[in-house]
Amino acid sequence: MHIHILTTGGTFDKIYHDALSEFTIGEPMAPELLQEAGITQSYTVDSVLKKDSLEFTDADRERLAACVRNSVHQHILIIHGTDTMTLSAQHLGTITNKTVVFTGAMQPARMRRSDAPFNLGFAIGALQCLDSGIYIAMNGQIFNADNVQKNRHLGRFETLEEE
Repeated sequence: MHIHILTTGGTFDKIYHDALSEFTIGEPMAPELLQEAGITQSYTVDSVLKKDSLEFTDADRERLAACVRNSVHQHILIIHGTDTMTLSAQHLGTITNKTVVFTGAMQPARMRRSDAPFNLGFAIGALQCLDSGIYIAMNGQIFNADNVQKNRHLGRFETLEEE
């Protein structure tokens, strides 16, 4: 199994420059983290965007969807900013012939206390076990893309409450 990793920027790849929260989106951290973890699974990494997800447009989401549709690989991992991850995952909802897992981080991978390495490893493992569909893997849980929300107050993702 080959994993096609698509990066879009977001907190996962942020570089903070000062105490005023000035930042840029750096080069993808996934290859370095996977090497440090000793991952031998076959993978490629393509940087699709370098944006904070709050700046994503419909055209950005369509560009991401096209990359997924056009990938020759069945298993796709998308590293995405957490603020609009659910919107992008739902945008890919019509893609049914691939297994797509979104993940991200609440703290940049370059920081010492980041959830990025755990979330990346968890997403890689989840991707290998899931059937075709669109999922979000965050905080040690797997969510269906159409039944998840980010709880900003608690800093985690949760299943939508049934009414």
